[in-house]
Amino acid sequence: LTVRLDDLPGDYDLALFGDILAGAAGLTDPPPGLQVIAAEQIKLDIDGPIATITLHRPDKMNAFTRTMMGEIIAALDLTDADDAVRAVIMTGHGDRAFCAGADLTPDGGGHVFSDPNPVDDLSDVRVRDGGGRLTLRMFNSQKPLIGACNGVAVGVGATMQLPFDMRLASENARFGFVFARRGITPEAASSWFLPRLVGMPTALEWCMTGRIFDAHEALAKGLVRSVHPLGELMGAARALANEIADNTSAVSVAMTRAMLWRLSATEHPMMAHRVDSRAIYRLSRSADAREGVRSFLEKRAPAYPDKVGANMPDFYPWWDEPGYA
Repeated sequence: LTVRLDDLPGDYDLALFGDILAGAAGLTDPPPGLQVIAAEQIKLDIDGPIATITLHRPDKMNAFTRTMMGEIIAALDLTDADDAVRAVIMTGHGDRAFCAGADLTPDGGGHVFSDPNPVDDLSDVRVRDGGGRLTLRMFNSQKPLIGACNGVAVGVGATMQLPFDMRLASENARFGFVFARRGITPEAASSWFLPRLVGMPTALEWCMTGRIFDAHEALAKGLVRSVHPLGELMGAARALANEIADNTSAVSVAMTRAMLWRLSATEHPMMAHRVDSRAIYRLSRSADAREGVRSFLEKRAPAYPDKVGANMPDFYPWWDEPGYA
């Protein structure tokens, strides 16, 4: 079954997504396998427990636009709503670029780095940068995000990768936080993400010089977990995704992702202890915990029954999501 994102209404209700699929296919229930193809600038393929988002602008080295931003956000909404999806891989089309940054020559002209409309109040939502809107959505993903960087990744092509939980790179990958060389500043909330991943000195050097660096420097500094021949990159990413899908509880992974990203930034370890304690108390009584112990003792593969869509603990989310102002 193939469904195009532009076939869905702009205000579609994700809770009804299964009904939309069923109606489109004339089925009572959505099929277990699904391929979703984005309208213009990405492709989303769902194969068993793994979703793959491919940035797809072949003539522009997958350069970023607000259209691409919206399509990636919509794709993440779909993967979060689909309990069959256990991990999401993001990569770029072709063998040259993951994403060559913001499109500096957008079709039809227009403003490159921000909304073209003049505003007086900087709290106006039109001031929000598109990369930040995307990375904040990634930050809130309930599914693990795995990056497979298959070539050049500069500007927003680099910063959009920072909220990935694991980043793999091909040997030909090149990274650059080039904003100072374009007369602007880092965006996409990268001033929050990047120092947490590579440390403040490295983050400052990369952003102040704006230089391009290769995959091996990215590996040495902790930006990526591994470097692979280009032809082996997606296989390695899928192997990592399958290791998660085959062996872990979806609810445990969703909670773990939120806890590590959010609690490591709090002011005192007591903040983590409060959430840890509540999580252990609730999840230790879950069907997944029973299955985890039983499958271990019986020396067999687990079959976790709980779903992120229905079985997250009652105190989740425990935070108040800040707004833009």
